[in-house]
Amino acid sequence: MLPRETLATARVPGGDTLTLVSHGRDFVIMLGRDELMGTRMRFSEEQLAELTLARLVASRPRVLIGGYGMGFTYRAALAHLPEGGRVVVAEVVPEILEWAQGPLAELTGETLADPRGEVVIADVAALIDDAVDGTSERYDAILLDVDNGPDGIVRDGNERLYGRGGLTRARDALNPGGVLAVWSAAPDPRFTRRLKDAGFTVEERTVRARPNNKGPRHTIWFARRSA
Repeated sequence: MLPRETLATARVPGGDTLTLVSHGRDFVIMLGRDELMGTRMRFSEEQLAELTLARLVASRPRVLIGGYGMGFTYRAALAHLPEGGRVVVAEVVPEILEWAQGPLAELTGETLADPRGEVVIADVAALIDDAVDGTSERYDAILLDVDNGPDGIVRDGNERLYGRGGLTRARDALNPGGVLAVWSAAPDPRFTRRLKDAGFTVEERTVRARPNNKGPRHTIWFARRSA
C-alpha cells in the first residue's frame, strides 16, 4: 500500500489546518484528519461549474466562485465559459495559490494565466457584499464550494453564507435570472427550504464524486433569482 507523503500545510483563517499530501500519482487536501478534496474525486466539483453555466441565460456571464481548492470548479468554468464571459474566484488561504503553482503545477496548467479569469485573496462574502452595495457589478452566477456544505462548515464565519440573511444578500448580488449554486457533501432539506424562503426557485441534483458513477454522492443546489 502506497504511503501518503505530506507536502505542505496551511492554516485556514478561523478554521483548522489544511495539509497537502501526495498518494502515488494522486493529491489530497486534508482538513485536520478529514479528506477535503482529492484528484480522484473531482467530478462533482467540475459539475458544479458545468451544470451551472448550462443554466445561465446571460450571453456573457459574470461568474463568482467561492473557493479555489485544487481548481477543479474554476477550470471547468473556464472550459464552458461563453465568449465574453468572466470568472472571479475568491480564496482565503494564500498558500492554496502557492500549491497551485508548486506541487500542483501540472494539474493547474495555464489556468492562472487565463485572461478570462482572476483569483483574488478575499472572502467570497465580501465580494457578494460589494455587488449588493454597488461597489462592483452584480453576477450572473455565484458558485459556493467553500465548505463541506451548509451543515459542514470548515471556517468560522461561513455560517452567514447559508443563513436567511446571507442567502438574501447572495440573491441581491445576482442579476435577474442569475443562479446561486451550492455544493454539499450531503443533502440538507432545511437548507432547501431556506433557499425557497429567500425567494429562489430551487433545483436539487445528486452527483457522484467520480465520472464513472462511483464514489460518494454529493448534492448541488441550483437556486435561481426570478427574472
